Amino acid sequence: MDSLERSGSETALGLESSMKEELSLEIEPPFKESVATAEDWREALNKVVPAVVVLRTTACRAFDTEAAGASYATGFVVDKSRGIILTNRHVVKPGPVVAEAMFVNREEIPVHPVYRDPVHDFGFFRYDPGAIQFLNYEEIPLVPEAACVGLEIRVVGNDSGEKVSILAGTLARLDRDAPHYKKDGYNDFNTFYMQAASGTKGGSSGSPVIDWQGQAVALNAGSKSSSASAFFLPLERVVRALHFLQNGWDSNGGKWKAVAISRGTLQVTFLHKGFDETRRLGLQSETEQMVRQASPASETGMLVVDSVVPGGPAHKHLQPGDILVRVNGEVITQFLKLETILDDGVSQKIDILIERGGTSVNLILMVQDLHSVTPDFFLEVSGAVIHPLSYQQARNFRFHCGLVYVTEPGYMLSRAGVPRHAIIKKFAGEEISQLDDLILALSKLSRGARVPLEYTSYMDRHRSKSVLVTVDRHEWYASPQIYTRNDSTGLWTARAALPPGSLLLSSNVLCDGNATKCDVAKDTSKAGPLEPMLEEMNKDGTDSFTIMQTNDEHLTEEIHYLEESHVETKRRRLEEDSSVDGVFISERAMTEPAEERLGRTLENPGYADERAVATANASVAERVIEPTLVMFEVHVPPSCMLDGVHSQHFFGTGVIVHHSESMGLVAVDRNTVAVSVSDFMLSFAAFPMEIPGEVVFLHPVHNYALVAYDPSNLGAVGASAVRAAELLPEPTLRRGDSVYLVGLSRSLQATSRKSTVTNPCAALNIGSADCPRYRATNMEVIELDTDFGSSFSGVLTDERGRVQAIWGSFSTQVKYGCSTSEDHQFVRGLPIYAISEVLDKIINGAKGPPLLINGVKRPMPLLRILEAELYPTLLSKARNFGLGDNWIQALVKKDPIRRQVLRVKGCLAGSKAELVLEQGDMILAIDKEPITCFRDIEKACQEIDKSDSNNGELNMTILRQGKEIEISVGTDIRDGNGTTRLVNWCGCIIQDPHSAVRALGFLPEEGHGVYVARWCHGSPVHRYGLYALQWIIEVNGKLTPDLESFVEVAKGLEHEEFVRVRTVHLNGKPRVLTLKQDLHYWPTWELKFDPDTATWRRRIIKALDESIV
Repeated sequence: MDSLERSGSETALGLESSMKEELSLEIEPPFKESVATAEDWREALNKVVPAVVVLRTTACRAFDTEAAGASYATGFVVDKSRGIILTNRHVVKPGPVVAEAMFVNREEIPVHPVYRDPVHDFGFFRYDPGAIQFLNYEEIPLVPEAACVGLEIRVVGNDSGEKVSILAGTLARLDRDAPHYKKDGYNDFNTFYMQAASGTKGGSSGSPVIDWQGQAVALNAGSKSSSASAFFLPLERVVRALHFLQNGWDSNGGKWKAVAISRGTLQVTFLHKGFDETRRLGLQSETEQMVRQASPASETGMLVVDSVVPGGPAHKHLQPGDILVRVNGEVITQFLKLETILDDGVSQKIDILIERGGTSVNLILMVQDLHSVTPDFFLEVSGAVIHPLSYQQARNFRFHCGLVYVTEPGYMLSRAGVPRHAIIKKFAGEEISQLDDLILALSKLSRGARVPLEYTSYMDRHRSKSVLVTVDRHEWYASPQIYTRNDSTGLWTARAALPPGSLLLSSNVLCDGNATKCDVAKDTSKAGPLEPMLEEMNKDGTDSFTIMQTNDEHLTEEIHYLEESHVETKRRRLEEDSSVDGVFISERAMTEPAEERLGRTLENPGYADERAVATANASVAERVIEPTLVMFEVHVPPSCMLDGVHSQHFFGTGVIVHHSESMGLVAVDRNTVAVSVSDFMLSFAAFPMEIPGEVVFLHPVHNYALVAYDPSNLGAVGASAVRAAELLPEPTLRRGDSVYLVGLSRSLQATSRKSTVTNPCAALNIGSADCPRYRATNMEVIELDTDFGSSFSGVLTDERGRVQAIWGSFSTQVKYGCSTSEDHQFVRGLPIYAISEVLDKIINGAKGPPLLINGVKRPMPLLRILEAELYPTLLSKARNFGLGDNWIQALVKKDPIRRQVLRVKGCLAGSKAELVLEQGDMILAIDKEPITCFRDIEKACQEIDKSDSNNGELNMTILRQGKEIEISVGTDIRDGNGTTRLVNWCGCIIQDPHSAVRALGFLPEEGHGVYVARWCHGSPVHRYGLYALQWIIEVNGKLTPDLESFVEVAKGLEHEEFVRVRTVHLNGKPRVLTLKQDLHYWPTWELKFDPDTATWRRRIIKALDESIV
C-alpha cells in the first residue's frame, strides 16, 4: 500500500539551515494550456506570495493525536485587518503550541492559535497586523465554489525546505476519500478531498491552492509519495468557521476572545459509496430512483455508515453498512449537507431514515456537541500526559469517548510498563472512569507508594493488564498539574492538580506502609566504628527511601521525555544484558567459617529450610553465596539522564557486602548502577522481597557502586535469611587458580560453575563513546577460561564461598566505519580488594562529608586519585622508546610477571596533572620506588593521605622523549557522589562537565563552561537547535564557567526574551545561536541531591508563576 504523508511536519532541524536560503519563486509549467496566460499567473502570484508565511511551530507537550516536537509548515493570511492566518489542524496542534510566522521579507512575528477543528484538517492562527511594518500584502480570498475538475492551480508554500516553492497542477478529482495517515493518530473523515498531480512534500501543509485570479480554492493537506499526488481540503467549512471568528472579533470590540463555533456529531463515520455498491448492500431500487431524482445529475452514490463509536449518540442505533437516505426529511448524499444539518442542530434531535439490508428504518438521534468530546485540558504527572479520550482517538481505537487516556506515559507509568495509548481502568484499587477519579486516587498516595494499576490497550483490547506503579520517591518532576486551554490567549494555563495538604505535595515518603519524614536524623559524622553509631540511632527509625535526547544535530536517540517530534522517535533500550553482581560483608562473616554459617542457616526453621531443600545439589560455594545475591532493577528518569547514561532501564546482579540491623550495603557494577539519579529496586535471592535502595558510593575509577538498603524493610524473617558475603581480598588470584563463578538468573535462581583464571591482571582499554559516559580506566581485571556469556554476572569465590572478585559487566561502544556505532558489553572480574578498602572506611567512619543512610548520618570516604589515563606497554616495546637497561631490570625485579611500564594516554581536563604530565610519558617510579601497575599508583596516592605532607603531590620519575625527568604531579580529591546537581533551562539538561567529558582532554578556554547533557522534544532548545554534547560558555555576553554562574545569569532572563548563546562542541567547533526563552511551558529549575535528607530536591529558578510550578 502506498504511504500517505501529511505535507507539513518537517522538523526544525531542516528548518534551521533552510531559513538561511534566499527566497525564490519556482513556477513549474502547467499540465495543459489554459485560458489564463503566463502574465495572468505572474500577476496572481505576485499578489499571493507576500500573504504566504512560513510557520515555525513547537508542540510543547504531547497531546491527543500529536507528539511533542518542533516542525515547520505553511499558512496564509485570510484576514489582514484582524490578523488571521489559515493553515492545517495538524499544524495548529490540538495541544499546547508556540509558533511564529515569517513573511516573505523575513519579518517574524508570534502567532497564537484561535481555532483548530475537531475533525477537519484546518485551523487558524492570529497575529497582530500592526507588527508588520515593512511589507505590503493583501489577504487571499477563499472561494470554495471556484474548484472544479480540470481547473489549473498553483500550490504556493514552503515545500521541502524551500522558502517559497510554487508547484503547478490540475484538479483531477473533487470527491476523493479523505486520506488515512495512521491508525493511532490524526485522520480527517466525513468529507471529500480534492486530488491533483502536484508533488507537494514536507513543509507545504497549509499552503493555499490558488487559481489564476489569486483566489484560494482549497487548502493543501497531504500527499502520496509514490505517485506525486497531492490532497487538498475543500474550503466550505473553513469559510463558515472564519465568519464565526470575524464576527466574534467584531462583537468583542476588536479584541480576541474565545469564539464558540458550533459543531455537531453523531460519532459516526460515513463513506461515500457508488450506487453499484449500495445496491449490493441492499438499497431498494425505488429508493435509488427517488434519490437520483432528488439529487443533481452528477450524483453517483450515497453515504454509508463505516463505523460507529461506542457510547456515542448513534451507538446501538446505526450499524456499519447502513445507507443514509434522509435527514429531517431531506435527501442527503453529500457530506457537506449532512455536516450543515449537524452543526446547526447541536443538542437537538434529528430524524434519520436509513436502509439496512433492504429494509427502511426510521431513527431519532440526539446531535452531540463535537467540542464536548474534544478534550481541552490534561493532567501532567511525572512526565505523563493524561486526558479524556478524544473523539479522534475513540474513533481510531473503538473506545468510548472520555475514558482516561495516556498520550505520553512519562516516567512513573512507563517504569511500570504502561504504554502510549493505554486506557486506565483502575488505579490504587479505585475504578477510574474519568480524569477526576485518577486525580482523587493520586491525592491519597504518599511518595514511594506502590499501587496496582489496570489498563487496556487498543492493541489487545479484550484483555486488561495489571501492573504495579511506584509513585516517585524523589522530586524528579514537578507536582501534578492540570493544563487548560484558553482560546482567548492561545495559551494553556496550569494549576495545581492536587488539593493542598495532599501527601504527594509533602516531602514524606512511604516507609513500610507509613509515611515518615526524610529530614530528621542524628549527625554521627564524627562517630567512629559502626556499632557505636548504631547505638545512637533514632529509635523511631527514618526510612531511607523517601522522564531527552543525548544527541547533537547529527545523532538521534530515544531517553523521555522525555517528548517526540514528528519524524524523530525515541528509542528506549532495555539493557537486559547489563546484569552484574556485587559482594557483601558483615562483622560476623569476617570471623565465622562459611560452613558454620551455612549450617546455622539451614537449621533455622521456615523459609531457610525450604531454600536448603532447593539447593541440596548445589556446591558449597553456591549454597554459601546464594543468600548474599541481589537482583537490581534500575530506572533512570528521562528528566535526569546525566553523565551520558545510555539507557533508562538496567538489570544486574549485586552481592551484599554488609548486613546489620541498621544498614545493608550491596556492591554492583556501574553498568547496572550508572548514575545516582535513579530509582533502584532490590530483589533478594534469600527471601522473596523487593525493596528500594539508594546509592551511597559511585567509585570514580573502578567499575563498582555501593547501594544501601534498610534491613527493617525485609521484616524479621527476611532480615535473618539475608546475609553478607565473606570477602577475601588477600591473597590475590593468580594464573591457574580455580574459582567458582556464581550468579543469578532473571528468575532469581543461583547458577554456578567451576572455572580457571587465565589472566589475573588484564589491563582494560575501553574507548570513549560518541556520547561520553562512564568507562572503567586504570583497571586490571580477571579473565577466566569459561563463563556463562556476556549477559551473566556474579562473583568469583573459592571452594568455601569466600568472595575473591566481582564478575561484573563493562560497557563499551563498537564503531563500524566513520558514523556507525553500537553499544556492547563484556564481563570480567574485579578484584575484591578494590571494594573492601572503601567498605572498611564506610563501616569504620572515615573522614568525609556526611550522608544520611537509613536515618543516620554517616561519613563517606574521599578518594585521592591521579586524574590521568594510563596504559601498560611491554618492556620490550618500551626499550624502543629509549627506556634504559637499568630501568628495565628494576621494573622486572619489581614485577617479574607483568614486565611492563605505564604510559600516559592523557590527562583529564582541569586536573592538577594536566599541566605536568604529557601524552606518552613513561611513569618509572614514585618516591624512587618502581611503578609497574595501576595498583602501585593507587597505593602511592593512599600514602599521601597517611603522611603529614599536605601538598598532595606525587614525586615521579618519568621518561619523556628519551630523557629521564623528576617531576611533582598533583593529585585530586574525589567523592563517590557522582553528579549531584543539574539545571533544566529552556528544555535542556545542563550540568558541570563530568569525568567522561573531561577525560577527552579538552575544556573550552573561556572558563570551561557548563555541559549540555540532554534536550527535550518540543522545547525552545529543540526549536532553535541547542543540542547536547556541547558546552555553553557564554549567555548574553556573560561567561558561565560553572553551574552557579549559569544559574545567576538565568535568573535575569525574562519570558520570551531572545537570548544569545555561545557554545563549543565536543569537537571544538564554536558556535553562536539565539533562542527565545519560554517560561510559560519551560520554567528554569534545578534538581539537587540533599545529603541531609538523602533525597533529590527540585527548586524553581525562574518561572512566570512559581506558586504553580
